[in-house]
Amino acid sequence: MAKPAFIITIDTEGDNLWENHDRISTQNTHYLPRFQALCEKYAFKPVYLTNYEMAMDSDYVAFARDVIARDAGEVGMHLHAWNSPPLEPLTEDDWRHKPYLIEYPAAQVRSKVEFMTRLLEETFQTKMLSHRAGRWAFNEYYAALLIEFGYVVDCSVTPKVNWQFSPGDPAGKGGTNYRDFPSQAYFIDEKNIARAGASPLLEVPMTIQYKHSGLMNALKSGYDRLRGKRRSPSVHWLRPSGGNVEMMKRVAQQSLDEGHDYVEFMLHSSEFMPGGSPTFSTEQHIERLYQDLEQLFSWLAERTVGKTLAEYHQSKISTL
Repeated sequence: MAKPAFIITIDTEGDNLWENHDRISTQNTHYLPRFQALCEKYAFKPVYLTNYEMAMDSDYVAFARDVIARDAGEVGMHLHAWNSPPLEPLTEDDWRHKPYLIEYPAAQVRSKVEFMTRLLEETFQTKMLSHRAGRWAFNEYYAALLIEFGYVVDCSVTPKVNWQFSPGDPAGKGGTNYRDFPSQAYFIDEKNIARAGASPLLEVPMTIQYKHSGLMNALKSGYDRLRGKRRSPSVHWLRPSGGNVEMMKRVAQQSLDEGHDYVEFMLHSSEFMPGGSPTFSTEQHIERLYQDLEQLFSWLAERTVGKTLAEYHQSKISTL
């Protein structure tokens, strides 16, 4: 029996976008080679899901072209609607509100997807096959566009998580509710992205597990309703947060025990840079991050095999 895949996804974007509402810098580019070297040490292949400002950074472009040339990773598309051309404001301050792409008019959504796809393919001289939506916001129209432009795999779904409580456009309804979406990979139904269908687009949901039992989640949800609060049940992601390596192992192991044929890790490119995120603000935080990554990757190397999203898609196609 083949080993499950370990898929590393990096949202490759500007520095500290959590706090920077009026400018974008891309200094985190210079911190990616260290992470790439760690991945290669364990024969893992990261997927750099790249947005507009990074595609315009010449140093990042040189780095990513080298990764592609050596077949040491993959570049995919990541789209932040508020600063990805063509720019037409949706709110009074898009940089502050960071509206979801799916909140824009259909014509603008199409224009942005087309622009980013062409930009990335021309810049990196390779077909874009993989994608993750900015702020995890996805719907049927977005999926149809990905299929039209030749993408074969998406990884926007965060099972068990409801983003409707996270506003974009203040006049909107928030993000996508993934509470009832599958947690294993599936070819989507173009008419309902929450279920399997016959489209050519493979959905590879993030590896996420509930923090508490079903009973505890129900009790907490009831208590929240009494207090007038609205939020999703607490979850753990296969994602570093500083000193959480044992929790990440548990999340991965639970997914493997449930029969998943992959586990999917994520982090933002800016989180490899001191001060590039609220979580890893100092050099000491970054060193702790790498200690955790070393332990996690060493543990996973015995249980999984590294694959890019495109490679994982190909393995699914070959078994049909």
